[in-house]
Amino acid sequence: MLRKALESFLKDLAEVKGRAPRTVEAYRRDLARWVTFLEGQYRDSPASSKNDPLFLRVYLRQRSEEGVSNRSLARFISSLSSFQKFLQGRPSLKPYVFRLPRMKYRPDLPGFVSQKEAVRMLQHGNARDDKKSYFYLRDFMMISLLYATGVRREELARMKLSDLDAGQGLMSVIGKGNKARLVPVGDKTLEDLKRYLPLRDDFALKWNSQTPALFLNRSGGPLTVRSVDRLVKKFALAEGIDLTPHTLRHSFATHLLENGADLMLIKEVLGHASLSTTQKYTHITAETMKAAYRKAHPRSGSKG
Repeated sequence: MLRKALESFLKDLAEVKGRAPRTVEAYRRDLARWVTFLEGQYRDSPASSKNDPLFLRVYLRQRSEEGVSNRSLARFISSLSSFQKFLQGRPSLKPYVFRLPRMKYRPDLPGFVSQKEAVRMLQHGNARDDKKSYFYLRDFMMISLLYATGVRREELARMKLSDLDAGQGLMSVIGKGNKARLVPVGDKTLEDLKRYLPLRDDFALKWNSQTPALFLNRSGGPLTVRSVDRLVKKFALAEGIDLTPHTLRHSFATHLLENGADLMLIKEVLGHASLSTTQKYTHITAETMKAAYRKAHPRSGSKG
């Protein structure tokens, strides 16, 4: 019964709540193991109450002993909380509802590149000999857009030509939960796009490609998320910088905050559902500020 309930819950996430396939799959990974564990407990201890809190404590202890991080366990509790709300709405499944513990973890501060590194990376200063090719400008353009707009890698991968409003300097983005938002592009990035788009059109014509995708693979089709990851990392490494699309998203937010942008504005541009998600960037700038203070101020305690 519980396994069928899980499948119904996942179907509800996808079809009713409009969650992305990757999100639904993450819920499946978190909860399928839990359901298997519970079914084993019910089989071995048939007289026990279905919602015996001991089951959850045993499961969490086992996962911890397997080396699962506190952060991953906290994510599992979050997934389980959503599943529990689903079960509560079905009277026959209420016996499976557990009282959930609160779990705390210290999230890792996201990595980012400095403003100086970002500027250097976008100046075409590397020694590559293919700077006039479509592939070079495509990869450069992906780096430029990721840093200029703060979009996620999956949002970049599904960008279409029609998403760009060059006259208004805006890009339409479809984010998590199929929520649409507008992000500013910036004059310098618009100039980059004006150089890129004719090359993109010529390349599409060469392959007789009809795809509306903004970025094309070697066969004229749209890029996958995995390809975006790989190509961005490869381009940056040629500049001597190790980063990912997510690093550029963090850098975008951090640099806005460092230069005085309002936190609520950053939240809207990033497409965060909660301000608390955006507030992690205040921790980054605080750490940067403290590091600069320790290095420069004679009363910081770092100098003899």
